[in-house]
Amino acid sequence: MCTETAQSLYDRLGGAAAVQAAVGIFYARLLKDAALMPFFEGVDMKAQERKQVAFMTYVFGGAGAYQGRDLAAAHRRLILEKGLKEEHFDLVAGHLLATLTELQVPAPLIEEAMGVVATAKPVIFGRV
Repeated sequence: MCTETAQSLYDRLGGAAAVQAAVGIFYARLLKDAALMPFFEGVDMKAQERKQVAFMTYVFGGAGAYQGRDLAAAHRRLILEKGLKEEHFDLVAGHLLATLTELQVPAPLIEEAMGVVATAKPVIFGRV
């Protein structure tokens, strides 16, 4: 009998240090994108980065439970008040893809991570 369990995507990506590094680079990219900057006006970015680390840890299979709001609730105000659209989601996903590529994450892991990210789009925009 095999007692070995499959490693989570979180572990295969490199765990806490890798997710922390990715989130830092990711938000630096987002804040330089003129189409996305307005969504972060007035946001405590240190708190936002902590939330993103916790969220990515959770969705990629790391330890601990995510304590934040669900995706639809977390983005509702941005949709209603700031005009967040699916095109913006696609830009954000593109920045994550570029971040993972910059960090030299192997292509199969990037593909798996982006697959997880893609599942968020219909949830955020109420298409589930």
